[in-house]
Amino acid sequence: MRWEQLFADLDARFDDLADAQMMAELADRQRVAAGSVTMVQRFAGALGTTVRLRTQDGAVLGGMVLEVGPDWLLLDQQGPGELLVATASVTAVEGLTAATGAPLDQVSRRLDLRLALRGIARDRSPVVVTVTGAAAAETGRGPEVSGTIDRVGADFLELAQHAVWEPRRATGVRSVALLPLRAVVAVRSMPAG
Repeated sequence: MRWEQLFADLDARFDDLADAQMMAELADRQRVAAGSVTMVQRFAGALGTTVRLRTQDGAVLGGMVLEVGPDWLLLDQQGPGELLVATASVTAVEGLTAATGAPLDQVSRRLDLRLALRGIARDRSPVVVTVTGAAAAETGRGPEVSGTIDRVGADFLELAQHAVWEPRRATGVRSVALLPLRAVVAVRSMPAG
């Protein structure tokens, strides 16, 4: 009888140790899994959710997350146009859900900011581009410049500056600004006319 109680006691201790070890391993696995989640996956988990973004220039941008790319996200601001935000300019995010999206597939990873901007350039729609610090000073017009994206290079875009309510016409273009892509914070599409 004493032997049975001894073995039962040892068996219970072994089960307790096994449970403790399993819980420690589970916590480690959860930390490793959380450590591999990217910001893009967090944004993908928030599709259809309204978020607020703070950017490196201090601006606060908000809207519902419509699309997510490898280095950009598209927001619907419930106003005129949509807002394409470069994720490199984002310093804080509020309003994300607990959900995490799946990693982007091969095709989606190729749809980077340059390709998104080339799509806007192809549409010839007027835009307002928000740029950071030194680039804003170089344009002489502050952090926002308006016009039509003429061309997108490997690391820059060229913006024909004109009034945003006018279509791009040679007579309406004040100047053409070259903006480094690293300075682009956001691009707001504006309805023509």
